[in-house]
Amino acid sequence: MASVSDHDLAALAAVARDARERAHAPYSRFRVGAALLDEHGRVHGGCNVENAAYPQSLCAEAVALGALVAAGGTRVRAVVVAGDGAETLVPCGGCRQKLSEFAGADTPVVSIDDSRVRARHTLGELLPFGFGPAHLRSS
Repeated sequence: MASVSDHDLAALAAVARDARERAHAPYSRFRVGAALLDEHGRVHGGCNVENAAYPQSLCAEAVALGALVAAGGTRVRAVVVAGDGAETLVPCGGCRQKLSEFAGADTPVVSIDDSRVRARHTLGELLPFGFGPAHLRSS
């Protein structure tokens, strides 16, 4: 797993928790925040945004990726996802695929709640045998 400094982890956790508080989750009431560290050391946050037409909702990780790209970032060096519940929160399958567009298999994905780190994974552990840009390159 690629290393994330304690300073970066604290900054990511603060942004993810703050974004979680701003989530628009009137239907599920399940608020999620995410924060991404880019190749320039900048942190980009996002929260889930639900919609009455459920398939139109946005996951926190997808919103954070949009913020990263809009700010000129091209690589994700670390991911923090903030949520609460009985089970440890990790990105959904669709967000794992979206993250793989910008992150390597060794990119750390850290799951937190309001007070602590609940789990640490790599993107490769969460998305083994993922499909990515290298699959589309001609030989």
